[in-house]
Amino acid sequence: MSQHPVVHVRDGAVRGKAESGVWAFLGIPYAASPFGARRMRPPQPVQPWDGERDATAYGPTAPKGDYPPQYARLFPEVLIPGEECLNLNVWTPDATAALPVLVWIHGGAFMNGSGSVGAYSGAAFARDGVVCVTINYRLAAEGFLLLDDGIANLGLLDQLAALRWVQANIAAFGGDPARVTVAGESAGAMSVITLLSMPQAEGLFTQAIAQSGAAAHTLTHDQAQMVSGYLTSTLGVPADREAIKAVPLDKLVRAASDLVVEVQTAPDPAKWGSLALSLLPFAPAVDGEVVPQEPLAAIAAGQGKDVRLLIGSNRDEARLFFVAPASIDLIDDATLEAAASAYGLSADSLTLYRAGRPGASAGDILAAVITDWFFAIPAIRVAEARTGAANAPTWMYRFDHPAPEDNHRFGASHAAEVPFVFNTISQQDLHPLIGDTPSQAVADQTHKAWVDFITHGNPGWPAYDTASRTTGLLSDRITATADPAASERACWDGNR
Repeated sequence: MSQHPVVHVRDGAVRGKAESGVWAFLGIPYAASPFGARRMRPPQPVQPWDGERDATAYGPTAPKGDYPPQYARLFPEVLIPGEECLNLNVWTPDATAALPVLVWIHGGAFMNGSGSVGAYSGAAFARDGVVCVTINYRLAAEGFLLLDDGIANLGLLDQLAALRWVQANIAAFGGDPARVTVAGESAGAMSVITLLSMPQAEGLFTQAIAQSGAAAHTLTHDQAQMVSGYLTSTLGVPADREAIKAVPLDKLVRAASDLVVEVQTAPDPAKWGSLALSLLPFAPAVDGEVVPQEPLAAIAAGQGKDVRLLIGSNRDEARLFFVAPASIDLIDDATLEAAASAYGLSADSLTLYRAGRPGASAGDILAAVITDWFFAIPAIRVAEARTGAANAPTWMYRFDHPAPEDNHRFGASHAAEVPFVFNTISQQDLHPLIGDTPSQAVADQTHKAWVDFITHGNPGWPAYDTASRTTGLLSDRITATADPAASERACWDGNR
């Protein structure tokens, strides 16, 4: 294997490196730098280059804020300065084959993250015959501010540009452009489901994977306008793109981060409405053009029906948001009852949740309720919409590892599955979330299910339908289970 392979793409030649038995090409621009005259505008083509471009190190990351301290230790961030932040990374075992392709869209609440995060190393996928691509896209105000000026959802347009780059160039890396699976976790999964609902994305991928994110938290036009109003008011500028661009970038990033912190730490329904529950002031918005209609409605009408979908969530998603800030033991019964009511759960249904968890604390039960409201039920709603009249091929999973006592009380919390999916569990900086002795057997099983779906279109258990609701429960083995936690799922049927 060459130590410095060279591949010719549409815009020029890139020189990569040998890494973990495969080739890695890092920091390749898929769109022009989104600064200067291109700032807060749709992505533009890359200027071709002469000679061999060095692709042996990750490229610049998109402007972003910091994770709050309680989460920063759990999600090691990468911060690389530079303006060419619309870049991607490719891992391949063979530049001459026609292999299936995985395109990964990172999470981070549309505020954080990058395709350069260590957990997303694509080496294990490449070793198993999958060309893996991870991308950056614009975040927060730079990517998701809605100003009613005909420009919207720039972060999604970036993702579309990256997918078009893959269609045009991935064959040079040994990938088959007709076998592209787009995948993501959290904000990345919400992006995937939104892309699935968008006519502009047709033909750019044949399969999709949505991990812990669905269609429930897309912003309405009015919500997005409200967020824009709060942000521009904080900045002291009119709701005008040129006025916002005149604000120093670090000040804009900080103001957007402060807005997110406010809604997440003081979620006043009188100010934020339903965003006080979703806690996502920056997210894809239904703008009528890029996102023509609410994604779940578009999916129910058949948009994306020819795309095979693997979708699911983790058993203990919301424990992340209670264990990290050390608040899970501070929740009493009165707080639990008030919060459950705010999320639309009846008193009888809360009794059912309690009965299913004898000896559990009020905090444990509230985490289970919010896990279902925010993650599990929205995934099920997408699966239901696709398997209704459209009869679109859909598989459902639930990731059930580890147990809370094995990873500092987090359990199978939000984002815990990612290192197992990528088989990057040996990275020490991931252990604060997944535990100090993560199971290689679980990583092998989970990673294989993803490889099988990407390669063969089937993760290893029966497809989902509303009669059986078969779900693959993932740990050190896969257990195909009909309608797990059925009585709790049914508690939410009145909240459609």
